[in-house]
Amino acid sequence: MEITTQQILQVLSTVEEPDLKKDIVTLGMVTSVDIDGKHIHLTIKLTTPACPLQELIRSRCIETIQNSLGKDLIVTVNMIADVTSSRKSPILPGVKNIVAIASGKGGVGKSTVTSHLALALAKSGAKVGIIDADIFGPSIPTMFACEGARPGVVTKNNGKHFLIPVEQYGIKLLSIGFLASPEDAVVWRGPMASSALKQFMTDAEWGELDYLLIDLPPGTSDIHLTLVQTVSLTGAVIVTTPQKVALSDAQKAISMFKQKAINVPILGIIENMAYFTPAELPNHRYYIFGKDGGKVLARRHEVPFLGEIPLVQSIREAGDNGKPLISSDEITYNAFWQIAQTLAQQIAIRNAEKALEAIEKQ
Repeated sequence: MEITTQQILQVLSTVEEPDLKKDIVTLGMVTSVDIDGKHIHLTIKLTTPACPLQELIRSRCIETIQNSLGKDLIVTVNMIADVTSSRKSPILPGVKNIVAIASGKGGVGKSTVTSHLALALAKSGAKVGIIDADIFGPSIPTMFACEGARPGVVTKNNGKHFLIPVEQYGIKLLSIGFLASPEDAVVWRGPMASSALKQFMTDAEWGELDYLLIDLPPGTSDIHLTLVQTVSLTGAVIVTTPQKVALSDAQKAISMFKQKAINVPILGIIENMAYFTPAELPNHRYYIFGKDGGKVLARRHEVPFLGEIPLVQSIREAGDNGKPLISSDEITYNAFWQIAQTLAQQIAIRNAEKALEAIEKQ
């Protein structure tokens, strides 16, 4: 008796996507089924190239088909990826996900985290961009070793000029640091800074991106309000350090995004400088700023804890040298890689939940 595509799909409808708790057929993840005698070839579309559970999904598909339809079947599974989106906006329509990277206070390493997350997401195969929204203290040009770069300009059919982002290490970048001398202070009133940020979003040629990370200034200010009023955000990530004063300010950042008028979901919390690890003692951890503050904050607000980043010299050197994530330090590399995967996972979960909500309303 020949096996049919319908039988395969019926069997696969019992395979659950571990994060979304829905079966892979309902979620539309099974894009093709090819049957050639005892050989069955599946194509499964993941919701992010950084999916950490793809091998688990692959093995479950193979085991379920063989257990239900025959142990002698030869099942191969081809995994492809298409980053999902829940954004519907005339502004930046080619950008699938816009993520604000925020903190309550300065000095917690928010720009460092933004830079390394961008590189890690790009390494997974995603198209990534960064807007440096810290108008008064831009640091992205330094961290990407392109202080002297200048954005290009393109003129559209309507005569309007658009900025072309600088590209470095495969990441598209826009920062006020590209438009002003590094030695000069940017002395602007709040509305001028907000206008500059808005132009980076409305008057720039970003093209197609999977993730656009917004490196916000510390605190809660006009810049933050301009961002949420200009574009639809996928969510926000809060960066903190373990000590009490940083956690107190991070709490304020969370409260701001949760306000009814703003209502931006918190995708997770990252604890930077979580512990000190000396280069000569890579297996030792010294919690010099306290321990687990970010985890406690995440539990209190019932939001994901994305991970912790150690305080090591190589991270500082990478930022100063303009080579984020390009380091032989395995501990540092793995920390950012794992956090980037978890963030991509949370974004995919958020988008899938919104898609299912829309289906249920129909």
